[in-house]
Amino acid sequence: MSKFFALIPAAGSGSRIGEGLPKQYLALAGKPMIYHAIHTLCGAPHISHVLVVLSPEDNNWSQYNWSEFSEKLLVLNCGGATRAESVLNGLQGIKQLLTINDNDWILVHDAARPCLTPEQLENLINELSNDAIGGLLAIPVADTLKRSDTSKRAKNTESRENLWQAQTPQMFRYRLLVSALSGADRTCLTDDASAVETLGFRPKLVLGNTNNFKVTYPQDLALAELILQKREIL
Repeated sequence: MSKFFALIPAAGSGSRIGEGLPKQYLALAGKPMIYHAIHTLCGAPHISHVLVVLSPEDNNWSQYNWSEFSEKLLVLNCGGATRAESVLNGLQGIKQLLTINDNDWILVHDAARPCLTPEQLENLINELSNDAIGGLLAIPVADTLKRSDTSKRAKNTESRENLWQAQTPQMFRYRLLVSALSGADRTCLTDDASAVETLGFRPKLVLGNTNNFKVTYPQDLALAELILQKREIL
């Protein structure tokens, strides 16, 4: 029977948000941002272990208390220069700590998506656990899309038909994900599904929720905080 593992690449600096700390450690609802992703993943009964991939130079992780997750949480200090490199390094590093089979599932989740809910996670696992390829949470594009010219003027309007906005977790078999990331140009990849697509596979899109957005800019922190606070009240 296949097992489920979660992997959080967290070796980046998050420069676009304009703060001194790496983005994953910014305070959010009284905790470092990455805490919320870890909390949801560790709380999932299907998931055996949650692995966080940090930069070898990370000096922030040890400043926090992670003992509440000690049964499931493992740390790998093997992050790379890009997200894809960190994921691949983490996948290779898992085998030094755990027994993992080629057909076991890996759920890769962004540290900067703190509002993932247990219900969204369970739905993803249920939708994909018997799928031949795997897939990802995503939402259909609702906004009108404009393509600009070099002077930032609208050049034309793009059709949004059949367009989806990718989210995470993205869930694939261990062997397939390693093969996809090993053979792809990792400097150009922005998610794991695109690496799998380069092998000719078509990942399944599982309907997500707009609240599972990626914190990218300073104003996103305030919105994420409101969502998390409302969830605690309810």
